[in-house]
This record gives sequence, C-alpha cells and structure tokens, in this order.
Amino acid sequence: MTAVNIQMHDKPTPLGCDPADLAWVESTVKQAGTSFAAGMRILPPMRRYGMYAIYAFCRVVDDIADGNTPLAERTKGLEDWHQRVAELYAERAFPPTEALDRVLLAAINFFSLQQADFDAVIDGMLMDTQTAIVAPDEKTLDLYCDRVASAVGRLSVRIFGDSSENGNAVAYHLGRALQITNILRDIPEDAARGRLYLPADLLERFDVPKDPVQALFAPGLEQVARVMAARAQDHFRTAFATMKLCQPRSMLAARIMGASYESILKALCKRGWGASVLRNRPHTSLIGKAKWFALSYIP
Repeated sequence: MTAVNIQMHDKPTPLGCDPADLAWVESTVKQAGTSFAAGMRILPPMRRYGMYAIYAFCRVVDDIADGNTPLAERTKGLEDWHQRVAELYAERAFPPTEALDRVLLAAINFFSLQQADFDAVIDGMLMDTQTAIVAPDEKTLDLYCDRVASAVGRLSVRIFGDSSENGNAVAYHLGRALQITNILRDIPEDAARGRLYLPADLLERFDVPKDPVQALFAPGLEQVARVMAARAQDHFRTAFATMKLCQPRSMLAARIMGASYESILKALCKRGWGASVLRNRPHTSLIGKAKWFALSYIP
C-alpha cells in the first residue's frame, strides 16, 4: 500500500484500513482505561490510528510479558511477535490475517516506521520475562528504558510528523523521563512482583537492601528516589528544549504527554518515598497538568 493510495482513502478510512480493523485497535486502547486515547484525539485521523496501532502493539506484548502462563510460553509468545514483525517488513504477497497486523502494516508503510524499534520493544519485554529485574547496573537500566520507552518514542515521533535527529532526541530523553517516572511511581507494585528497577550503585550508596520488599522500608530509599527524580527532571528539561527545535505542531502530542507525566513526577516529589506514604498514589489535578504544559513552553 502506498502513501498515495492511503491518502485517497484518508477521509472514509484512515490509513486505508478496513473500518473493523480500525475499530479493533481503538477498542484495545480504550479498554486499557488510560488517558492515552483522549490525549491522542488531538491528532488527525491517520496519525491518531497510527498511534492506536502502536499502543495496541505495546499492550499486547506487555500482556504477554506480564501474563501468568509458564515462562517458556511467554517467551515463545514474544519471540513469535519478532517473527510477526519481520513478516510485516518482508512485503509478502499475502496480507496479514490479524486486524492489529493489518493496521500496523499500513502505519509502517505510511510513516516509514523502523523494524528495529518494534524489535527493541519486544526485547524490552523479554528482559522483564526471562528474569525479574532487581537492582540492575546503570547500563542495563538505561538499555531497559530505551527499549520499553524510548523505542516507543521513536515510533511515535515519526507518526507525529518528525523523523529528524531532533525528533529522535526528543524520543531519547522523553522516553527515559517517562520510564523513570513510572519506576518511581510503581516501586511498591514492582516489589510485590519481585522487581526493583532502581540502580545497584545508588542502592549501595544509600544503604538500601537489594531485596525488593526490604527496600520499601529502608530510610535511604528516599534519597535514591530523589536522585532518580532529578535524573528524570533533567530528561524532561532536555526533551522540552529539543521540542522547540522541531515543528511545533508535530510535537504537540509529545508535549502534552510530557507535561502530564512531569506533573506526576512533581506530585511524587511532594509526597516523598517514605515507608508511611509510599503506597499513596500521587495526586495530580487537571490544573496542575495544565500548569506544567504551559511551563514546558518557557525557555
């Protein structure tokens, strides 16, 4: 399918896809119960459904990684997705048989999405599947953040309309900012699953046990989390600065997502990471998110 053919069908069928296929990826996004669907509604139909397809792909492989099936079955499910992605790029004569694959193929062709980024997302899920990540070294943590977050960002900025080096830099920094924020927000939930994504060198520096549950009650966890929060804030700051070098319209969705997550980070810093408050979800308001969105425009 060419860009010309897709553009001819843009109004009745975004990306030139069957309406039933588009409905499937949209329903997958909405069923996830996040604010992602509402946030993407600012995009034109082709870009919006391209993002729905990326989100649905991430949702599917994440569900495999976090499933309750035996390890071998989860690993095979993710490896099968490597093969499915490879087949989408092989340009075979036979069309894909699954709705998600068909919309992904249309998005790949129209937005020139890179196979390496899909593979990176799957490899990130495999990192979580093959062994629980506990107190990783800095290199491993950064690789994990790149695979599960920045790779998604690289796919996203192309759909948003910017495939430049500046667009990739936004993906690099914003992806890491979002993932570190997720890590800082989900410390208790991750501990319950035997995971601790905070880096080993910081845990050692502040005398925090590397056991995920014991770490929750360590006084030094507060200092570790604040060092990581400062790291995330640096990535937010660089991402927003780099967005100013891109076409403003192409970065609007990324700016909204970044501002929303930055407000979560600010709320986490206000709440702290002491044992008595750690399980309290940070409070964020619409006014607060709007504030950080506005501040992201200020040099």
